[in-house]
Amino acid sequence: MFEGKSLIEILNMGGWTLYTLLICSIVSVTIIVFKIFEFKKKGRIDAKSFLKTIKKKIQDEPVSFAVLYCDKINTPVSNVVKAGLAKYADTSSTNVEETMNREVLIETIKLEKYTTIVGTIGSIAVYIGLFGTVLGIIRSFHDISKVGSGGISVVIGGVSEALIATAAGLCVAIPAVAAYNFFMKRIDNFVVEMEYAVSALEELLKTGIQK
Repeated sequence: MFEGKSLIEILNMGGWTLYTLLICSIVSVTIIVFKIFEFKKKGRIDAKSFLKTIKKKIQDEPVSFAVLYCDKINTPVSNVVKAGLAKYADTSSTNVEETMNREVLIETIKLEKYTTIVGTIGSIAVYIGLFGTVLGIIRSFHDISKVGSGGISVVIGGVSEALIATAAGLCVAIPAVAAYNFFMKRIDNFVVEMEYAVSALEELLKTGIQK
């Protein structure tokens, strides 16, 4: 059916819905690639290993050195720890949980950025495709009613072209839904690590460290 046809001709077969799905696909793939690299960068250091390093630093060096180290690492966990250490350096209070929990919320929002777009595309792409198919079928029957001839062969040809939109919708939706679920699971893991960091640092600060 697609032999000898260019991409533009194939898109024209599906109508405006295929162009819409093409845009959705480009946006979805762009965000997926961006988030994969972002999560890889932010998850490059294990939370437990990082906290062991922090423990050693704050026991042997001033807190300001540990804050600079957190700046250098720049991951969700390190930013949460940095917030706690900065609060401790300013007030000498070991009750830094509230400050760190606020940072957990901020980091979670950053991690979730753009993921809802992928989830939305995954949810609506199938319906856009189905809508295009319905419009194509309606158009096929309308053309037959105007001509008054053509029979089943014309109907089948029109329907086969209309079904391109449904197939395209599925091709866009399936990767988007899979990626969205992966991102949500990855974000949950980041949140668990940040909450662990809150508990671990607060306990560590109670033992007393240098400024």
